[in-house]
Amino acid sequence: MHLSATHASGNVPTARRVAPKPLNPVLSRRCFNARISRLSLLGAARAFIVLVALGTVVAMALMWPTNVGDKFSEVVQPSDKATVTGIDDRPCGATVSDRCIRVLIQLDSGDEAGSRGVIQWNANGVDPDVHVGDKLRVAQAQEIPGYEEYGQNTWTLVDFQRGPALIALFAIFAVMVLLLSRLRGALSLIGLGISLLLILVYVIPAILDGKPPVAVAISGSLAIGLIAILLAHGRGPKAVAAMLGTTSSLLLTALLAVIFTSATRLTGLSGEEAFALRLADPSVSLQGLLIAGMIIGALGVLDDVTVSQSSTVFALRAANPDLGFRELFGRAMDVGRDHVAATVNTLVLAYAGSSLPVLLIFASGALGAGEALNLELVAEQVVATLVGSIGLIVAVPATTALAALLALHTPRAELEHEAAHGHAHTH
Repeated sequence: MHLSATHASGNVPTARRVAPKPLNPVLSRRCFNARISRLSLLGAARAFIVLVALGTVVAMALMWPTNVGDKFSEVVQPSDKATVTGIDDRPCGATVSDRCIRVLIQLDSGDEAGSRGVIQWNANGVDPDVHVGDKLRVAQAQEIPGYEEYGQNTWTLVDFQRGPALIALFAIFAVMVLLLSRLRGALSLIGLGISLLLILVYVIPAILDGKPPVAVAISGSLAIGLIAILLAHGRGPKAVAAMLGTTSSLLLTALLAVIFTSATRLTGLSGEEAFALRLADPSVSLQGLLIAGMIIGALGVLDDVTVSQSSTVFALRAANPDLGFRELFGRAMDVGRDHVAATVNTLVLAYAGSSLPVLLIFASGALGAGEALNLELVAEQVVATLVGSIGLIVAVPATTALAALLALHTPRAELEHEAAHGHAHTH
């Protein structure tokens, strides 16, 4: 038996070393570029949002109210709480047919809390109906002849106490939001609270302090929009796209509001409140207040539609990762067109409702269509509706395109995470 030379020598054959295949330079470059593109695109978008946020903070700091005096105390009537304890009517005036309603009240607050008083108005159907037990806000008036015998002070009705009913309504709203959206609903409610707080502590006091109303409204609206989206939807690509869409469309809305308020010669003097403000402080820009109202009024709709469009794009991309930009944009725009149609209708009905008394006069034939539209009270609503609608229409394709670009450069795991956290309509 002969051994081979190899075994005879006791050497063990060594395994052949296989040289690694060189990396495909094209594929390697493509993966590297995709990674850089993803990081640079999302990073650039986030950097832009940070710059917008910093600019908003600086603007708010420069315009923060510091000298808000009690300028409007003379146009705001102080009042006390009262409860209706009795109602009757009695003759008053020159004839027996002249009747007056006498409302007996008990004061619940103020220096005369616990005392009784009386409210009198003519029984002509103009004064509001009151019932025993109603909660009112009243102010002391001059004595009416013939009431001294009752030994009661005379008061005037300022308004009804609506606090408890409003609190109950808000509680129902909050419970519905929490039941439907849970944690995101809670975050949305926090965002809503912050929005109201910014309006009460910054927007309104800054305008009263003489700061430019348009600049105040833009900075306040940007702060409200960014905070609301950040709280409810985080800082992922979907929220970034919504913030970019909201910012661009809000600035366009502000520009259109300024241009067409000036072009239509709107003065802001269409309501009694405007005259009261002008009398109390002639330096307040009523036209600026009108534009600021348009900007803030459009924000809620813009915020809603930008988040909806961004959520739609990311949901489509997560469901079918093979969709390209054109497919993502086209399918999301199909949803966006429906959303725009419904939201524009909402805007029109909301503004029409606010000018319903004038529209009733128009419908009665007392005013022609041209005359009715020329009234400032109606023209204000028309301009606000059309300006907000144009901003809304522009926001849909702009946000959809931005979201599609970001979705194409978002990893699959993050896409699924973004799609899993949908959009809650609580803005």
